[in-house]
Amino acid sequence: MLRNPMMDVLHAVRERGSISAAARQLGFSYRHVWGQLKQWEAELGQELIVWERGQAAQLSPFGERLLMAERLAQARLGPQMESLRAELERAFALAFEPDAQTLGAEVLTLYASHDHALNALQDMAASRGMDGPGVFLDIRFCGSVDAIRALNEGRCVLAGFHTQPFADAASLSARTYRPLLKPGTHKIIGFARRAQGLMVAPDNPLKLHDMADVARLQARFVNRAKGTGTRLLLDELMAQAGLDPIDITGFDTVESSHAAVAHAVASGQADVGLGTEYAARTQGLGFVPLTDERYLLVCLKAALETPGVQRLLALLSSPTWQSTLNALPGYTSDHSGEVAAMKRLLPWWKA
Repeated sequence: MLRNPMMDVLHAVRERGSISAAARQLGFSYRHVWGQLKQWEAELGQELIVWERGQAAQLSPFGERLLMAERLAQARLGPQMESLRAELERAFALAFEPDAQTLGAEVLTLYASHDHALNALQDMAASRGMDGPGVFLDIRFCGSVDAIRALNEGRCVLAGFHTQPFADAASLSARTYRPLLKPGTHKIIGFARRAQGLMVAPDNPLKLHDMADVARLQARFVNRAKGTGTRLLLDELMAQAGLDPIDITGFDTVESSHAAVAHAVASGQADVGLGTEYAARTQGLGFVPLTDERYLLVCLKAALETPGVQRLLALLSSPTWQSTLNALPGYTSDHSGEVAAMKRLLPWWKA
C-alpha cells in the first residue's frame, strides 16, 4: 500500500477521535501532529479537522472526502501495486541471492485474475520455509481470459482463472474457456475454492438476495470489466435470471478489482457489486453468497516438471499453506497442488 503522511494522520484522527491519541498511535508528539495539520490546512486552503476543547476531534467534510478519494485510489491501484511489489521482490531476490544466476527456474511469472489468496501464496513461496531456495512469483494481475491468452502466447509460466465448478457444457464459462485450453498441451492445477456474491451495505438494508432483486429494486450496481472472470460470472447469473444489461442500473460503471468494487459500496457510491467474500469482509460490508467457484492455475505440460513448478506444487499441497488458505474469509482448500485432468476440475469439460 502506498503511504502518505497526511492520510496517515487523518486516518488516525478519524479512528482515535483525538489529535493526542492519533499522535500516540503514529509515534509523534502532539505538537508535531498539530503543526502538520495546520501546515496542510494552510497549503490546501481548506479545514481538515473540526475540533473544540472538551470534544472529540472530527474530520471536516473536506477531510472526509480526501480520505474517501485516497481509499478509492488504493483500491483501484491495488492489483498494479501488488504486481510492482512482486517485481521489486524478484529484482532484490536475484540481486542478493548468492546463486542468483542459477535461480531462473525458481522465478515463475504468473498472469492471473486478481485474487487475495495469491498475495498470501506469494509471501509464503518467497520464504525459506522449505528446503532450498524459495519460489518467487512474479504476479501480473489481469482478467481470467487475458491470463490464459498470456500463457498461450508465451508471456508467462502459469495462468490463474476462476469458474463455476457446476456450470454445464453449454454455459458461457465453458464456451469462453474451452477454445483457450487444449488437453495434452495444458495442465490444470487445483488452487482454491472461494465464495462470490453480492457485496452490500452492512445488514443488507435493501434486502438484496440475487440479481433479480438488484434489477427489480433498481439498486445502483458497480461492475467489473469485460475479460474478467467476475464479469463472466455476472453474465451467466443474468442469463439465468433472464436479465439484460439495460435492466441493471449502473451496468456500465466499471471498477478494476474486487477491492475497488467493495470500496464503491462502502463509500455509498453504489448499493451493490459482485465480488468475493474476502473483499466484502475487509471493507466491513455485508455479503450475500451466490456461488462457490474454483480458482485454478494452468500451465503448459512442458513446464510441469521444471524445478520452480514442482516446488510450487509441493507448497500448494503442504498443510501449512492449506491452513493459511482456510483461514482467509470465504476461502477453502480445494484440490490444492493437485495436477488433474480437465474433466475432473472442470466438470463442464467434454473432450
